[in-house]
Amino acid sequence: MSRGGRIAGVTSASPSVLDIAPVIPVVVIDDAAHAVPMARALVAGGLPAIEVTLRTPAALDAIRAIAAEVPEAVVGVGTVLTPEHVESSVAAGARFLVSPGWTERLLGAMRASGVPFLPGVSTTSEVVALLERGVTEMKFFPAEAAGGTAYLRSLASPLPQARFCPTGGIDSSRAADYLALPNVGCVGGTWMLPSDVVAARDWGRVEELAREAAALRP
Repeated sequence: MSRGGRIAGVTSASPSVLDIAPVIPVVVIDDAAHAVPMARALVAGGLPAIEVTLRTPAALDAIRAIAAEVPEAVVGVGTVLTPEHVESSVAAGARFLVSPGWTERLLGAMRASGVPFLPGVSTTSEVVALLERGVTEMKFFPAEAAGGTAYLRSLASPLPQARFCPTGGIDSSRAADYLALPNVGCVGGTWMLPSDVVAARDWGRVEELAREAAALRP
């Protein structure tokens, strides 16, 4: 992501991915047929930014389907680990990229893609290294294991220019505490997509859970 909370590679008037909604659903899709109805339910519930992770063979097909059939969704790709992932994700229609960590090679590929990106960090040194490179918006992962709200609160004063999307171990009971921090734009989580609800294709329940999540911002 670029300086000033704006989307890298997009016009200066564009909002940041961190500001679209308080929660980004982190989606692991085993069946691409679920992608479109799931995305429609999440959008209807007020969560238009959707991160589909590259953890299953169905992921890229799911991203293509959402990009083609749910234009009101801002579909992104998570678990981006290589430049090849960047290329295939953008080709499938990804509108933002999320990585659990970063290297110079991966960061270069994400920059060159022309779409917004959130490189993952879990230490102060990683944050400072990205700030040196002009990147001010990051994924904090794994959030709970890496220090949670106490860690992020401690970064706010010395590194006020850094903004985060914490992900990892966050559920509905913890999300509001993260969102109350001045350096957190949104959080990532899966709690609005319980496995049994998705297996039952209960998209009405997904919409309800998404609406509850969308109302979490203090």
